[in-house]
Amino acid sequence: MTADTGSQVGPLVQARRPLPKGTVAVAAGAFLLTLAALLPLYVHDRVALIPASAEFSVAMVDGEAGYLDTSRWAWVDAVELRRVTRVEATAHGNDWSAWEMVVDTSLPDRMIDHAARRVIVDRETGRAVNCCGEHVNGDRAVRQAGLVHHWPAGASEDDYPYYDAEVRSAPVLEFDDWDEVAGLRTGRYTQSVNATQVPDSARPVPASLFTAGAEGTVAATRWLEVTRTFWVEPITGIVVHATEQREETLRPRDGHGEVPLLSAELALEEPQVAANAEQARVRSVLLRALDSWAPGALGPLGALAVLVGLVRAWRARGTGDTAVAGPGTGDAAHAADADADADADAVEDEGGTVSAGPRDVGAEP
Repeated sequence: MTADTGSQVGPLVQARRPLPKGTVAVAAGAFLLTLAALLPLYVHDRVALIPASAEFSVAMVDGEAGYLDTSRWAWVDAVELRRVTRVEATAHGNDWSAWEMVVDTSLPDRMIDHAARRVIVDRETGRAVNCCGEHVNGDRAVRQAGLVHHWPAGASEDDYPYYDAEVRSAPVLEFDDWDEVAGLRTGRYTQSVNATQVPDSARPVPASLFTAGAEGTVAATRWLEVTRTFWVEPITGIVVHATEQREETLRPRDGHGEVPLLSAELALEEPQVAANAEQARVRSVLLRALDSWAPGALGPLGALAVLVGLVRAWRARGTGDTAVAGPGTGDAAHAADADADADADAVEDEGGTVSAGPRDVGAEP
């Protein structure tokens, strides 16, 4: 009876099946082709959206403005007038943004006008959406429409409505021409608002403003006439430069005549124009890369990789060598053969004898 020596031979490890030749190249090519399609069709459109959350301000200045000093009802010339729009934007769903906007018009020593509004902005079109608590100076019955500040990415030579919160309408911005501003090609758009009464602007003023020697007060309303010009980088829709010619007057409600209230030729300051231009320049490079440059490079590379993979697979099939050995596959095969030989020797030693060859038949013990 043969004693069990407790063999330590374990189960054989099956070698990893190698990949067919050309598989890696075809997979890499398919990935590159997919990426080349996704970048312009999806990634570009998401990156081009107006940021959902942001805080920024737009300051327009005229160093030689004129205004009616209502503390003494006298006209003052050659003063610095600043009109600053501050925006705090927060995400409102995936495709909208809620903007809280404040507009302050001030002189060096005091503020002369303040306005506030809330507007929901479509991040793709840049236009106002009637929703979610919008208001102008607390008036929630208004229905804002048209562009709010940004143009849509890929701005064209079309005309665009642009909302004027003071007159509460959206006169059309007409495309004029292409100009170069701060080294960028920009589209010039102009909006003209004819003299229009500003809603809820009635106030008592001295009657003598309109009729010499008159006593007492009369109710007068503010009228606005403005011409706005915007220079817009078309790829990004970013406003690079803007000017605004404003003429405001007071007109009596029940009578004729008018008196000037404000006269200014406002414009963005040079540092802000330069900053806007740099932002537009960087963003336009990114959008062009996503829309054309990257797909134009990745598409041919992907097609070439797929072609190389298919050629390698075809050649391997013709020679009968259809597999690419994985790392260590050859060594594992040799190791498996060596283990099999060692197991056979061990079995022979444990049995003590081996079967005799033909020439040993009939031999003496």
